[in-house]
Amino acid sequence: MKKICVLGGGAIGSCVSASLTDAGLDVILVDQWADHINKIRLDGLTVATKEGKKNTKVSAYHMSDLAKLQPQFDFIFMAVKAYDTQWVSKFASVYLKHEGVFVGLQNAYNDDLNADMVGRENVIGAVVELSCEIFNPGFVQRNTVPSGTWFAVGELSGEITPRLKEVQKIMLNVGKCDLTDNIYGAKWTKLIANSMTCPFSSLNLKNWEAVKLPGMFDFSVGVGRESFKVGKALGYMIEPLFGLTNEDIGNAGEDAAELVMKKMVKDVGPNARTHAAQDHVKGRRSEIEFINGRVSREGQKLGISTPYNDAVVEIAKMTHSGKIDLDPSNINILFKKLEELIKD
Repeated sequence: MKKICVLGGGAIGSCVSASLTDAGLDVILVDQWADHINKIRLDGLTVATKEGKKNTKVSAYHMSDLAKLQPQFDFIFMAVKAYDTQWVSKFASVYLKHEGVFVGLQNAYNDDLNADMVGRENVIGAVVELSCEIFNPGFVQRNTVPSGTWFAVGELSGEITPRLKEVQKIMLNVGKCDLTDNIYGAKWTKLIANSMTCPFSSLNLKNWEAVKLPGMFDFSVGVGRESFKVGKALGYMIEPLFGLTNEDIGNAGEDAAELVMKKMVKDVGPNARTHAAQDHVKGRRSEIEFINGRVSREGQKLGISTPYNDAVVEIAKMTHSGKIDLDPSNINILFKKLEELIKD
């Protein structure tokens, strides 16, 4: 049986490891959060969904354990924040078989960075639509059940290979999983969708609550259109994610980004908060600089103005620094910042 490591035991990694363990695969979960690993070892990993709670006896290890165990994995699925990409993927490279496969289950645009650390020939890209939250050791709230969870996986070369199909087979134990010959386009399409929900992160609201605030939906559409424009200039073709079709995307025209965001918000359900909102609640650094910030940086290189994304990045900085507390009234600061940037 092939050996699998899920590297990163946050909400995504925990859900994936529980599902793969339940499927009878040879999998271990590895993380640096000591309390979480110790809790799983003692009591198992509990995943709660709208269908109920399930406790799974996941094999869990501290990162420091691997130096003694010296395992060699056929597959490593890395589920860490974008800002941890390079050091964790370099750590993973030591424990990946020469012909092993490395898959980044991440937001943002990290596959080339992973390739630099692990080897381009070993990396497969992935897009993730799995809403889940973790605030306490050993317990995950999974907002999208397996039937509502969606992945896409693709070779960086665009080829459909036997190993890609093998990764798909593994991930089908977690949710739906499509193959794509356009992983860079798929990743940018997901980045567009994420960029449109990141403005919610400082409001201390769930997605459905935030999007109903006056002016918020239009602001998010403005963010998405900038992200779409920058991606198009970079040569990325928008990919029909989350079960959408090419026809859906084609019929939407300039509103394709809006369509993708609406589908994602609907799929993740009423209890979901954006990944960045969860980070802010925990007092942690968010990935906004790698999502909206990526759009801003690429736009600047291309000479494309991105005031909506710039405003989101600025508000995230204010949140990180403690200048503003999480509150729905921050929407006014966001709108004011946009006005300032447009005037400049």
